Amino acid sequence: MKLLRTKEILDVDDTDLSASTFNDSNLSGTTFNQINFSGASFNDSNMSGWSVNDVNLSGLVMNAVNLSGAVIKNANLTGAQINGSRLTGATIDGIEISELLAVYKANRPGKNEV
Repeated sequence: MKLLRTKEILDVDDTDLSASTFNDSNLSGTTFNQINFSGASFNDSNMSGWSVNDVNLSGLVMNAVNLSGAVIKNANLTGAQINGSRLTGATIDGIEISELLAVYKANRPGKNEV
């Protein structure tokens, strides 16, 4: 299935979208329930206000995406990668991701090694 230059709000349920590629997509406000996104990739996409529930995101790769205000519930994120993305207000178990990253960077092993 190809969606090109579409301007629709999508509500997708119980679908296999594994290994799909989303490039320069506007998925803001989209709702996905019970979706298999394993091995999918999202590149240069707007996913603000994205809502996903009961999803498989294992092996997912996100590059330069906007996840501001996105809600991800009951997800398998095993091996998922999020690179160079906007995570404003994003949380994991109620803790802002920016706070988690700051603590990690301050305490990661070998941080003082050259």
